[in-house]
Amino acid sequence: MKKVTLILALFLGFIPMLNAQWTSPGNGTTYNIDDLIEVSEGCVVWNESNQQYRIENDVTISANDKLDVNHSLYFGNNVTLTIKGSIDAINTDDYYWLAFSGNSGVNGRIRLEDATGPCVFRRCNITQLDGIQIIESEAVFTDCHFHTFRCEQQSAVVNCMNCDPVFTNCEFDNNNGSAISSPANGQTSPQITDCIFFLNVSNNPHINLGPGSQDSIRIVNCTINDGDYMAGGISIADLMGIGDTKILLKNNNIYYNRYGYNQQGYHLSSTIIGNTFDQNKLETNPMNGGSGISIYGMDENNKAYIRNNVITNNHWGITVINAANVDLGTEDDWGHNVIHGNGHVYNYGASYGIFDLYNNSTYDITAVGNYWGTIDEQEIEDHITHKNDDPNLGLVNYIPFLEDDNVSESNTTDFEVWPNPVSYGSFTLTLENAIPSELVIYNVNGQIVKSQKIDNQTNVINVESLGSGAYFVEVRNTSDKSVKKLLIK
Repeated sequence: MKKVTLILALFLGFIPMLNAQWTSPGNGTTYNIDDLIEVSEGCVVWNESNQQYRIENDVTISANDKLDVNHSLYFGNNVTLTIKGSIDAINTDDYYWLAFSGNSGVNGRIRLEDATGPCVFRRCNITQLDGIQIIESEAVFTDCHFHTFRCEQQSAVVNCMNCDPVFTNCEFDNNNGSAISSPANGQTSPQITDCIFFLNVSNNPHINLGPGSQDSIRIVNCTINDGDYMAGGISIADLMGIGDTKILLKNNNIYYNRYGYNQQGYHLSSTIIGNTFDQNKLETNPMNGGSGISIYGMDENNKAYIRNNVITNNHWGITVINAANVDLGTEDDWGHNVIHGNGHVYNYGASYGIFDLYNNSTYDITAVGNYWGTIDEQEIEDHITHKNDDPNLGLVNYIPFLEDDNVSESNTTDFEVWPNPVSYGSFTLTLENAIPSELVIYNVNGQIVKSQKIDNQTNVINVESLGSGAYFVEVRNTSDKSVKKLLIK
C-alpha cells in the first residue's frame, strides 16, 4: 500500500511540470520576447543550438497587458499562446518576415480571447501550427502568409467567434483545413480583401462562415483556387436563423474548386458583383455539387443581387434551391452577367446536360439583360430549367437578353500563361487587354522574386533565375489585378 501511495505521489509531483504555464499579472505592462525570457520561468527560452526563441509551455498575456513581438517565435508541442490583453506582431522590413512557427509534429496554437486591446499582425509568416482562434477580439492581419497548418484540433487555420477580423493582402496555402471559418452558433463578419487561397486540403470550403454580425461580411478582390483537391470556394450559412447576414462578394476570381459560392439558410442577403466563377467542378458526382453560385434558402428572406459576373464551365452555372429571392437582372437594372458553358458529363463522357440556370424552387426569378453564349432564344431556353420544364417550379424571365458578352466592370488584367508548368526557363503571358500593367511573381512564402512592366498583349517572361516549385503570378494596374498559379519544373 505504501508503494502504491509513493508511486501516486511521484506521479502527482510531475503534474505541475507537465502543465507548466505563465500568466502575466495584468497590471498594464508591455512585454517583448526578451522580457518573457526573463520573467516566464522557462516558458519562453532562447535555444542556442537552433538559434530560436521558443515558447515551450503555455503563456497568457492577461487583460490590459501587451505583447510586442520583436523576434520570430517558435512553438513547442501542444503549446498555446493566449492573448487576453493585446499584441503587436509588426514587421516593417521588406526583406524579412516575422515568423510564428511550429516544427514537424508540433500542435502549437495562438488564441485571441476577449482581448482588451487590438491584436495586430503585419508581415508575419505563420506556419506549421495547429490553428488560430479569435474569440470576441479585435484582430487585424495584413500581408501575412498562413501555410502548412496541421488543423488537427480545429477545422480551419483561423476560427473566428463573435468578432469581425480583418484580413488584407494575406495568403493561405497548403493547409490541412479551411482557411477561415466561423461557427453556426455565433455571429462573425470577417473583412477579407486582396487575399489568395490555394491548395488548402479539406472537404470544407476555403472560406466557411456561419451567420454574420451587424457589419457585412466582405470578400473583395480575392483569388480562390483549390488546385487538385476537393475544397469548396466560399460557403456562408445561417441554418439556425440567428440574425440578418449581409454579404458583399465583389471582384473575386473563384475557380477550380469543388464549387464556387454557396449561400444557405435563413435571412441572408448578398450582393454578388464583378466575380469570375470558372471550372468549379472538382466534385466527381455533379448531384453533390459543382455550382458556380448556389442559393439554398429556407424562405424568401434568402436574397441575392447578382450583377456583372462571369459564370462559365462549372457543373452547374447557378442553382436556386427550395426558396429564395434571386435578382439576376430587371428591366430597369440589367444583369450584365455572362452565363454559359455550364454542364457536366457522366458514364465515360455521355452528356448529362447543360444547366446554366436551374431554378429548383417555386419562386420566380428575374434574369433580364444577361449573355447566355448565344442569341438563339430556344438554345437559351434549353439551358435553363424552370416552370416551362416543370409546372411546380418558378418561372425565369430572361428576355430581353444581351447579344454579346459585354460585361460592365470587366477585369482589365485577365491573362493566360503558357506553358504551365514551365520547363525551359520562360513562359508566354498573354493579356486580354493590352494596357500598361505590372507583372509580379511571388514564391509560396509571399516574397516577390520578380517584377517588371508589361505593355504588350503577348509577353515572354524569363524565369531562368527561379528554382523549381510553385509560384503566384500577379498582373495589376491602377484598377484591377488578377493572380494565377505558375509551376516551374
